[in-house]
Amino acid sequence: MRLGCIGDDFTGSSDLANTLAKEGLRVVQYAGVPGGDAQAEVEAGVVALKSRTAPVSEAVEVSLRALDWLQAQGCRQFLFKVCSTFDSTPDGNIGPVLDALMERLGAPRALVCPAFPAAGRSVYQGHLFVADRLLNESGMENHPLTPMRDSDIRRWLGHQTRHEVGHVAARDVLAGESAIRDGIGREAAAGRPVIVLDAIRDEDLRAIGAAARNETLLCGGSGIALGLPANFGSAPGSTEGGAWSGDPGPAAILSGSCSIATRAQVARYRRDGAPALEIAPDDLVSGSRDADGAARWVLERVEASPLVFTSADPDAVRAAQERHGRERIAAVVEVFFAELARRLTDAGLRRLVTAGGETSGAVVEGLSLPALEIGPEIAPGVPAVKASDRELRLALKSGNFGGETFFADALAVLAGERA
Repeated sequence: MRLGCIGDDFTGSSDLANTLAKEGLRVVQYAGVPGGDAQAEVEAGVVALKSRTAPVSEAVEVSLRALDWLQAQGCRQFLFKVCSTFDSTPDGNIGPVLDALMERLGAPRALVCPAFPAAGRSVYQGHLFVADRLLNESGMENHPLTPMRDSDIRRWLGHQTRHEVGHVAARDVLAGESAIRDGIGREAAAGRPVIVLDAIRDEDLRAIGAAARNETLLCGGSGIALGLPANFGSAPGSTEGGAWSGDPGPAAILSGSCSIATRAQVARYRRDGAPALEIAPDDLVSGSRDADGAARWVLERVEASPLVFTSADPDAVRAAQERHGRERIAAVVEVFFAELARRLTDAGLRRLVTAGGETSGAVVEGLSLPALEIGPEIAPGVPAVKASDRELRLALKSGNFGGETFFADALAVLAGERA
């Protein structure tokens, strides 16, 4: 194994695995830290964790265990994959994990770039944009777990890391690989070893990848991985993996995201006539709704690929958090979706579409899936995946990704009707 990747959630990890596979590396996504060695032909391993919103100490501990496993597989370069909207709080978890990885690796510096132009994420003068909006004006300021209220990645990261934060600005990035490498060296020499890089185009990310050829540690969205496979001699389309095989079996959609994109997808799927069951967090706390009842509802309508979703209005979510506590609401929602996924797959469902990083992580963990094989891309950043140990196809979607018709599109790709 050459490139070792640690993802702080499952949707982002499948996004990264998709990018690396398209760029020519043989990739496997692991659900948690594996218990044994990787297969010899794996060139890039993506260890997907559910650490984005875990307590800081827990996130650090599990990330270091993932790092130790990847080092044991022979990896020479490491990527800490975080969300392209840099989801975190002023206390972490990105900075503390990055600090711990730097220390364990003895890395003198770390490069940070969450840009992903294909999904509308760009970094300019240190500020993260979602399309034409600053991050803190994009709807991410309403995220129930990691409200992003500052678009300045340098400043936000500065709250989290014990290192000084540097910056390689667009002027150097646009000038190409040599100028980027000089900028990295300049910032490190000035005592700013955690270095944020601007990027507004895929070409910028490829140049950053080339400049990072001899760097040990990078951090960012999947975009920063665009230029890394070429450093290992890979090229787009050079892998010889097996052809994707869809499955037209019964399906359901599970959505626990209240992002703007997912709310539009829920509304569109309902408008198109699909059966939909809304679950209020208050009802999960009180016990008036549970996974058994939701599973029965789905199975009675399974021919129509029904949708089960939590209340998507941010104000409703905030109100529930104020009544019951943020951690309790997050926990009951995740437990609900994990149990629902188990009941549905036990009943024979062969396709699952999940929306939201925490929801997707809860489902993968709840189903105890050891690894995921990467299939065709459904939308930028979202591949179809297949469980390695059973006949189950999934789409694990970050809340922010995909167009309005994503749910229908995902079902079609998982069924093998589109490639």
